[in-house]
Amino acid sequence: MFVIEDELHSERIGTYSQREDAMAALRSFATLLWDESPNAAPCTSWRDCGRSYELVEYDTTETPWRELSRQAMLEISTREVRWH
Repeated sequence: MFVIEDELHSERIGTYSQREDAMAALRSFATLLWDESPNAAPCTSWRDCGRSYELVEYDTTETPWRELSRQAMLEISTREVRWH
């Protein structure tokens, strides 16, 4: 299982069964403005904030899920879109 998480806000953005699907979602996020959903940050200072997306792989055969890997993927702010 692959999960896109916003590291800055500890928020799960999406869950995907395939890495390719999660990457397609991240590519679509990168085409959106910083203040459009899902890029608009949930905090009160959202106009000055951004998103820091990570791709997390989990083994879902265990409860709770066991994290297998975590990789910084994409940052979106008022100034830029930056891939890692």
